[in-house]
Amino acid sequence: MTLSFDLTAEGARDALRARAAATEKPSLIGLTRAELGAALVAAGIVPERQAKMRAQQLWHWMYVRGVSDFAHMFNISKDLRAELDRHFTVARPEIVEEQISSDGTRKWLFRFPPRGAGRPVEIETVYIPEEGRGTLCISSQVGCTLTCSFCHTGTQKLVRNLTTEEILAQLLTARDRLGDFPDRDTPDGAIVPAEGRKVSNIVMMGMGEPLYNFEAVKKALLIASDGDGLSLSKRRITLSTSGVVPEIARTGEEIGVMLAISLHATNDDLRDLLVPINKKFPLKELIAACRAYPGLSNARRITFEYVMLKDVNDSLDDAKALVKLLKGIPAKINLIPFNPWPGTNYQCSDWETIEKFADFINNAGYASPIRTPRGRDILAACGQLKSESERMRKVDRLALEAMMIAGHGEA
Repeated sequence: MTLSFDLTAEGARDALRARAAATEKPSLIGLTRAELGAALVAAGIVPERQAKMRAQQLWHWMYVRGVSDFAHMFNISKDLRAELDRHFTVARPEIVEEQISSDGTRKWLFRFPPRGAGRPVEIETVYIPEEGRGTLCISSQVGCTLTCSFCHTGTQKLVRNLTTEEILAQLLTARDRLGDFPDRDTPDGAIVPAEGRKVSNIVMMGMGEPLYNFEAVKKALLIASDGDGLSLSKRRITLSTSGVVPEIARTGEEIGVMLAISLHATNDDLRDLLVPINKKFPLKELIAACRAYPGLSNARRITFEYVMLKDVNDSLDDAKALVKLLKGIPAKINLIPFNPWPGTNYQCSDWETIEKFADFINNAGYASPIRTPRGRDILAACGQLKSESERMRKVDRLALEAMMIAGHGEA
């Protein structure tokens, strides 16, 4: 049975007003240690000689203990906590809705401030529990520019990029909701186990193209993989791109996470239709960038994602062309049964066809798992994420902002 919770129904107006007031304060989430220290000094809260130590304290509370209220940072003096609360926030974003699929998959609808979009924006984040691991699918943009013809997210125009804080907030809030941070009464300095976490892996495969928001994504993933904080292994972080070729080498050099390519076709004519960014960065350039990916090896393979579309890209000839295209690249090929969404013209390949396709790929020497569809009943499966956020016309945006300044806005 699918469960859905509207988390803003009760006292919604008061909560939204309180949140609007809180968002006037800058968040410390998403700042580097150096930026944290500089922010404290600039606010006049701590002297420069204490900045490094105080930044490390805050880092521990935010990313090891998962604290979202300065009042719970117990090894910081009461007066300093009050000053921190006066100038900054570490609060979580608003959860508009939480849905739980019959298979245990969870989907959250988050609401973030406008930040240039005119009205508050919403994005979706999905948690997929599996035996021995739990994967969080994180969004990087509100909407998407890529218009991939088989993807529901691509039908939502880009509203804006997410900030580093908003990308990290999805991970922090998911860990809150899943009970994945140590209890508040865990002694300070106690060893927090890295194993047994509910969120053990993250994938940048939600709404948006991560490499079109490179700097914010880079900063968020470096914080997520910091060994003295959230401490996720870079081998458990995967960034998926539709093929923004100029940023692929930078991803390996500057972030160092696992790479996934949203491929879906083996020739330019078909890929131009399915993944239109191919017109800008055709297969020859994309595959060359993959061959040159920093750190590429059998232990650090590239994952190629291939959605199975009936009578479009699922023939045995397509499988042969796929093997030929990727020859010599340490790779895993994820076969994704197409997840239908309202209004689509595509159909999922027959299961027998998918299995024959997978058998050929496997026999050619590539790992080729068939991804089990998860969360279909709550539109949480691959390619199904979408929110209702749209960018407002400038005249409407200015009118709404004027109303909110006057204290009458509900958004």
